[in-house]
Order: sequence, then structure tokens, then C-alpha cells
Amino acid sequence: MKECFLLSRLLLRFDSPDDDLTGELSAIAHTPDGYLWVGSDEYISLERLSPIAPYMYGEHKTFQIADFISLFDDDEIDIEGIDYSEGYLWFTGSHSTKRKKPKGKDLEKDLTRLATVTTDLNRFIIARIPLVNGDLVKSGTHPQDENQMLTAACLETIDNRNLLIEVLTEDRHIGPFLKSGIPSKDNGFDIEGLAVRGNRVFLGLRGPVLRGWAILVELEMTESEPGVLTLKAIDEGGKLYKKHFVNLNGLGVRELCWLEDDLIILSGPTMELAGEMRLFRLKDAFNLEDDSITDQDTERLEILFDLPYTVDGDKAEGLALVPCLDQARSLLVLYDSPLPNRRPDEHSVYADLFRLD
Repeated sequence: MKECFLLSRLLLRFDSPDDDLTGELSAIAHTPDGYLWVGSDEYISLERLSPIAPYMYGEHKTFQIADFISLFDDDEIDIEGIDYSEGYLWFTGSHSTKRKKPKGKDLEKDLTRLATVTTDLNRFIIARIPLVNGDLVKSGTHPQDENQMLTAACLETIDNRNLLIEVLTEDRHIGPFLKSGIPSKDNGFDIEGLAVRGNRVFLGLRGPVLRGWAILVELEMTESEPGVLTLKAIDEGGKLYKKHFVNLNGLGVRELCWLEDDLIILSGPTMELAGEMRLFRLKDAFNLEDDSITDQDTERLEILFDLPYTVDGDKAEGLALVPCLDQARSLLVLYDSPLPNRRPDEHSVYADLFRLD
């Protein structure tokens, strides 16, 4: 395993009147037109930042997701992954339930809160929105193919749950966690990674981690009607998904990004605790033919490096590849709950750029 090497930092400047935005960033993508797209686990919007100077992004513009797809309500989506592919910006909610936190004011109320598990329906969304000339649109012509129309769409829902949850509820590994409603921070079901190429979607699960093995779920989607995506069979037997188990030293998946046909995997603790954040490379992940189990004693799974460890903040959440200095690609890491020294003011935050090759 190599030591991490910090190449530089990016300063991200936001114009949001909400001071909390820079402290609650959870996903990032770099698009071919040079923009950075950022999501938060506490909002129902996507944020666009433009390059305004070397290693500085600003000219912040907010896009309300409800302008492009239908949401269940006004609650948070808990955006945990963003990626760009073939004219679309994709994003996913966590698809998780959550246990209420004690407030430390009243014992009986706190005990009740710790026994209460809630569900926010907007968390159960996987969607794509066309990106045309730097803007999100509900529909538009593909920038490179005037004969192709792009349309905003999300995965179909059944009884207030999307099709993915309906299918995975019957899975022998994941189903028991969904049926019991185990919250995300208790090793319950929790999507925190997204990597898309064409209509193939890879989801990284923070939990459950099974006997130390983290899970990637691979899907293929197709548009069944305008605005609605469905799962496409990925083999002749009608199978709708693949599962890839990876040995991440007992850690769960916290984010994914493509490096050619390989997946860069950011891993971290499944539970509510501070711990190591380690980066792995799953080689040729795009061409895994069936369900798989990959251990570290194979050449397919490589440990890259550990991120600097902090106890009180700097929780790595977002990954993207961007050029930096003499490197054609470096690894951009975005942090939730950034330490004070990452926030030069209430509307700005630093992200890190690490050498990858």
C-alpha cells in the first residue's frame, strides 16, 4: 500500500444563504464541460460550481430536483452519489431508514427517540437528469447527437418504494436487513456509492457488511415510458441485478468512481464512529460477468492508500477524477463535516486532490 500524496486543494465557493451547506456535502462529480456538481445529504437540490481561477470553483447555481422529476414530499433526498454518463447527470438517495438521535435534555424522551426508526420516502430515489450546455433540463437534444432526445427519469415506484427495494427485499443476503428495517447506522441497508456508464449502474453499500464483506450491486436500467426507468434483465434467465462482494477489511463502501474499466472504492466504517478511510481499486469491475467474491489475495483488488485520519470531522464522502499539475488525473476527495481549517469562511470549503498514479 502506498502512502497518500496530497497534490493540492480545490477551494469551493458557494452562494447559498444557508451556512450549513458547506458542512453537509456528500457527493461530487466532474463533468466533461469542466463543471463540478455537488450534492448534500440534507437538501433536495443539486449544486453546480464553475472554474473561476486555478484550483478555485464558484459562480454557484442551484437546481431544484423537483423541477425535473416528481418527489414524494419536501423531505431530504439524502443524496449519496452523483455521476455523469452520456449526457445525463445521475444521482441516488441512500434508500435507508434512520434511528432518531437523543438530544440530551429528557431521559424518557431520549429513550423513546432511540427506539424510533423513521423513513423518508425521498431517500428511495435513483434518477437521471439531462445535462445540456451546462444546465440541467427536463428534456433536450443530446449535445453530440441531434437525433437523440434526453429525458429526465427516475426508477419506477411501487407502493411508495422503488423497484430496486422491491427486488432486493427477496434477496437472500440483503433481504433480511430490508425486511427488518434495520437503520443505516446500525449496519442496515444504505447506498453511499454510485458509478454509472451508459445504462449500467453500480451501487456501493455502506451496509450491510456481511462477515466483513462489503457489497456492490450492479444494475442495468432502461426507460419503460417517458420519465420512468425500470430494471432490465442482465442475463437470459431474467436476473435483474448482480452482487459483487469485496473484502475491504470490514469496512463499507462510502463512494465509487470509474477509472477506465476499474472502480475506485472509498471505504469507511458502517456504524456511527470515526475510523480509517481506505481507497481500493477493483480492477476490470465493468466486465465482471456474474455475481462475484473478490478477496485481497487476488490481483483484481488493490489497496491504494489510506486518507489522513481525523476523529472529529473530515468524513470523506465524494470522489471524482480531475487533472492537477502534471497529472492527467488526480483523485478529488470531498468531505462531510469538514474541520474548521477547511472552511475559510461560512460559504467556502476546501476539497483535497491526491496523486493517483
